[in-house]
Amino acid sequence: MSKTAEVKVPLSDLKVGMVVKLPLSWTNHPFLFNRIEIESPSHIELIRTLDVAYVYLISGIELLPKKVQSAKVAPSLTPQQLAQEEKAQLRKSLRQGQQRFTKAANDCRGAFAKLGADPQGAYRSAATLVEELMDHLKETETPYLACVDAGIDISINQHGVSIAVLAMMIAQSLGMNHSQLRDIAMGALFHDIGKQKVPDIIRRKKTNLSDHEINFLNMHPQFGYNMLEKSALFPPKVLDIVLHHHEWIDGSGYPHKLQGKQIAVETQVVSLANDFERLLRGEGRSPQVALGYLFKHRVQKHDSAMISALVKVLGIYPPGTLVELTNGDVAKVMVTTSEFKKPIIRCCNIDGQHSELKFLQQEDLEIKGVIKLEQLSTAAKRVLDASSPVSFYFSTL
Repeated sequence: MSKTAEVKVPLSDLKVGMVVKLPLSWTNHPFLFNRIEIESPSHIELIRTLDVAYVYLISGIELLPKKVQSAKVAPSLTPQQLAQEEKAQLRKSLRQGQQRFTKAANDCRGAFAKLGADPQGAYRSAATLVEELMDHLKETETPYLACVDAGIDISINQHGVSIAVLAMMIAQSLGMNHSQLRDIAMGALFHDIGKQKVPDIIRRKKTNLSDHEINFLNMHPQFGYNMLEKSALFPPKVLDIVLHHHEWIDGSGYPHKLQGKQIAVETQVVSLANDFERLLRGEGRSPQVALGYLFKHRVQKHDSAMISALVKVLGIYPPGTLVELTNGDVAKVMVTTSEFKKPIIRCCNIDGQHSELKFLQQEDLEIKGVIKLEQLSTAAKRVLDASSPVSFYFSTL
């Protein structure tokens, strides 16, 4: 296809084989980039659902009717200008994802606070938050996962939002329906609320817990179930998630040592997402190492199809993973993409200089391998925000 200057093309003249640019903000359409190669009629149909009357043609003018080929040509953006525009939109998208995560965590905390004195208000607040999460999940045709920052000491409500996002992504990948997704979101938000009944001295203890302390901590699913059940407002599936999110299909979980199909599929999804984050947090593993550990050592504890869905959602290099590039730079994975080996990254050189966002799909660069936090210089740690625990939210790309 020959490169041309940009021409305004009505949607009725779109053809497979064209490369077009949408006259929209990056966050207002379901494609990964504003520049789209039309590879199938379904791409044309999707563009026609957007609130636009035309697109800019970048390549494929020979596919247009003769009368359109002779139309006035609009000024063309250079490849460098397009790249700058895409990076600016990416920065905006990452900020929006962080803001949405923060708002969701605050709204979740507000719902928790109302539960005792105003259970109906707590349920309404939680239901509103669930609908917002559903909207954000469905905002793009193919959602991806982004890394967000919850701070050094992750709260119960922040953890709940991150687990809800990860569990919803797994459930959607498995083809679960709208009702199941809503129950999973609600259950995930509240799954650890029972920890509010566990003394801080136990919850925040850095050294090994005693048997008595472990037993007390392991009562948090029952505590949480009791807190929600007495309101008579929360759906049975949500209550089941709260009570059984530490159950594993081999019967080694708690509190009831359920096995296989005794555990509801919605609960299994939340259990898997929670187990992954537990591995991630408990021993300071990187997301990539935690995923590998789960894939190798947890195969008897979770349904194999769900583990495969988790791997698909997280990709080869999950968000938050620290990597070295083939040019010697270091980077933090920010967003998964359809090319699992080519995520969106924030990179810098080994001294922490020349920081920038990169779409590896558009770069002549590869990920050489995963690196550990201690392999980074102090400056690179600061630039990449590498020491912050990893949480997840939907990408707004």
